[in-house]
Amino acid sequence: MLETTLLHHLPLTSASRYPDSVALSCSTESVCYADLAWQIERCAHGLVSLGLQRTARVAIYLEKSLKMVIASFGSLAAGCVFVPINPLLKPEQVAHILKDCEAQCLVTSPQRLSLLTNHLANCSSVRQVVLSDDTNPKDEPPKTCAVIPWQRLTEHPTASLHRVIDSDIAAILYTSGSTGKPKGVVLSHRNMVAGAQSVANYLENCAGDTLLAVLPLSFDAGFSQLTTAFYVGARVVLLNYLLPRDVIKTIEREKVTGLTAVPPLYIQLAETPWPEGITEHLRYFANTGGRMPLETLNSLRRQLPKSKPFLMYGLTEAFRSTYLPPSEVDRRPGSIGKAIPNAEILVLREDGTPCEPNEPGELVHRGALVGMGYWNDPKKTAERFKPLPMFVSGREPGLALPEIAVFSGDTVRTDTEGFLYFIGRQDEMIKTSGYRVSPTEVEEVLYATQLVGECAAFGVKDERLGQAIQVITTPAAGTNLNVETLLAECKLRMPAYMVPSGIEIRDSPLPRNPNGKIDRKMLSMKWLDHNSTT
Repeated sequence: MLETTLLHHLPLTSASRYPDSVALSCSTESVCYADLAWQIERCAHGLVSLGLQRTARVAIYLEKSLKMVIASFGSLAAGCVFVPINPLLKPEQVAHILKDCEAQCLVTSPQRLSLLTNHLANCSSVRQVVLSDDTNPKDEPPKTCAVIPWQRLTEHPTASLHRVIDSDIAAILYTSGSTGKPKGVVLSHRNMVAGAQSVANYLENCAGDTLLAVLPLSFDAGFSQLTTAFYVGARVVLLNYLLPRDVIKTIEREKVTGLTAVPPLYIQLAETPWPEGITEHLRYFANTGGRMPLETLNSLRRQLPKSKPFLMYGLTEAFRSTYLPPSEVDRRPGSIGKAIPNAEILVLREDGTPCEPNEPGELVHRGALVGMGYWNDPKKTAERFKPLPMFVSGREPGLALPEIAVFSGDTVRTDTEGFLYFIGRQDEMIKTSGYRVSPTEVEEVLYATQLVGECAAFGVKDERLGQAIQVITTPAAGTNLNVETLLAECKLRMPAYMVPSGIEIRDSPLPRNPNGKIDRKMLSMKWLDHNSTT
């Protein structure tokens, strides 16, 4: 039996334990673990037969599908590096990723290939394009690219696969890049296997689970649905959802036991009626990608009384960092919990010394999940991936080699029992009237009024205050909202320096980045552009 030291070992090992169990379901298709393992191996042999060398980058630009998963794990089994590309990205962003990581192979659909045709000529590293079906693309790709149908790829004769060890690169996950070009976080097999083991441990995943993959697989938390499920032999349902009710219907129909999502989706789900029976099989719902508003959490818990809430905090640079056990949610609902298994979370001052309880400091993650830096970007890597100070607990003076940790750029604090609380990103903190205000703190109060649906707070330049607090919000579902009413509630609930100077109400949902989070930076930039010209 394979040891699960490499990422592609996860589904292959489960295939030896649970060959007939369903591994993946997508729409009307399902595949058992034995068949999934066979298809992964056929894909791996096909990729090596194309001449791809060890650590060659294989970019995958597809919606969530069986072939997207097979191509990801097939690339790993071949000794290559998979680069999942969010299907919501524009052709220009996709081309940037292809050029940045120097992808040699692109796996995509004929329809998506047509969108990229005009850009591939500038992506000189791409030599092979594998098409997910037999449909002819509308436009021919450059002659420098060989086009290989999926069936032909998987019919290649058995090839000698490249040697892989756990410190080899497994994946490059690109950030959303909503306010600039995406940057690629490099993760090793060791990082991602340790992440799967840790998450499956605290979520108590087992072979009987059915997990819903609703987040993009290019997002670390989205891909984690696959790795945690494959680690224990569970089933994953892939969903390219359109509306919140699609998510709820799928949970009900597929008897989903575990759901992981981001706050904007949970806000919408909390406003949607849930059938009573769902809580009987939905064992847990987990939040990631930002703090879930307390009112949203309470609404979900009322509708899902038997489902356990897991509040999580993660960094793409370290895959996952903290979680709050369900038993602690009532005692400290604003907490992001403590370190996940096999990780240590430190709160450090600027000089590297540890903070006291309730003293704000930077969250620093150390351990097996710490990634390998940003691809082809030594400057940004040096800003986030730094040697730990020698006096940190666990680092003894006799250790000659430095240990690299992730310095998150997020400001947090701990309480006297060691539970962590998120304050804000250092680059998003609003400096107003001599105070440092976290936009998430403002947003939490706004959600507590129950008057708003979605909201975002950010700082804008102000000669008198330094920065003024601007809020953009939507009304709660089925209600009307006016600025005066919301401002009056703010004045009742906030200290004067935190009360927004400006509130803008919108009827349509706030923009998201490709990972589904409310795009505060984009809102800020567009607001500034609009108000500088009016």
